[in-house]
Parts: sequence; structure tokens; C-alpha cells
Amino acid sequence: MSDVSNDVLGVFNQSLDALRSCGAKVETVSIPAVRYGLSSYYLIAPAEASSNLARFDGVRYGLRVTGADMNETYGLSREAGFGPEVKRRIMLGTYALSAGYYDALYGKAQKVRTLIVSEFARAYSDF
Repeated sequence: MSDVSNDVLGVFNQSLDALRSCGAKVETVSIPAVRYGLSSYYLIAPAEASSNLARFDGVRYGLRVTGADMNETYGLSREAGFGPEVKRRIMLGTYALSAGYYDALYGKAQKVRTLIVSEFARAYSDF
């Protein structure tokens, strides 16, 4: 908890005190892999978004902007249908899922997620 601001830490400690005053047993546990959670999130979430949003091409799903041909329709529909941040996330997700980077990026992020889940499960098994 060394990276937490003093304000947040103060409110957190007040919450712990409130729980203890209600009779709750509070214990400290260590979940080392949680420090990698944000990094894995920033790879897994865009990859899943990229995969899930691929169907919004203006043909069957999503906004449709008619172009001169199907390729132009796809491009115009996606350009009009998604904002800049969504486009960035889709591109990052597509990159992470691409053949040359799948194992190095997305695969490792999934392993980190699995490690975090198992560390939480181990901590919860004591209670």
C-alpha cells in the first residue's frame, strides 16, 4: 500500500476501524500479482473489445454509412460509429491479438490474470 495517497489510506483505515467495531475480523493478506493487474487489463480489455466490436461493420450491426462500395461502407461506418478512444482501443486490441504478438502480449496478460485470480482464491480460502 506504499503507492496509495495518504487521503485514500486514511479513508481505508477508517473503513477498517468501522468493520472492526462491528465485530468483523480483519486480516492482512499478500497478493503480489495484483501489481500487474492494470497492465494486463490494458491488454485484455482492448483485445476483447476488438473481438466483440468487429461485428459492428454497418452491414448487420451498428451504424451504417453508405459508401461507393462495401469497403468504403465499412470504413465510413466505423469512422462515424466509433469515437477516437474506442478506435484506439480497438486498434490496440487488434494488435495484441495479431499472429506475431498474441503469445507475447495477450497470452502473457491472460497468464497474469490467471495468477491474480489464483492468488485471490488462495487468500479467500482461509476465510
